[in-house]
Order: sequence, then C-alpha cells, then structure tokens
Amino acid sequence: MRPLSLVGILLLVVGAFIVFRGMTYKSRDEVLRVGDLKASVEEKRAVPTWVGGVAIVAGIALLAAGMKRRT
Repeated sequence: MRPLSLVGILLLVVGAFIVFRGMTYKSRDEVLRVGDLKASVEEKRAVPTWVGGVAIVAGIALLAAGMKRRT
C-alpha cells in the first residue's frame, strides 16, 4: 500500500472519531504569579466538529490520489 493511502486512511479514521465521538485537549493558563508562587488553571477544550469534516475530506482526497495507477 502506498504512503498516501495510509495517511488518507489515518485521516479518515481521526476525522470520523472527531465528528461522531468528539475529542478534547487540555489547555493550561497561568493565572497568578507572585515571586515563586504560581497559580495556573487547566481546562478541557473541545476540538470543533468542522476539523473532523476537513480531516475526512482530506483523507478521501489522499486516498484517491494514492489509489491512482501510474501510467
């Protein structure tokens, strides 16, 4: 299997996971800093659904490009 096809399949899987199940990531922000004392807040943020849609479309395009036969 060609590398383009493998990357396309990977993007399809990740995109479908984001669209159907959702995905989050953690973000840490420093809120207060006084001398050696530091206070930070960690919050979870959701990955937008449109990112999954873009990944699916890109995966389909790469999969199609990887399946083309050379002439």
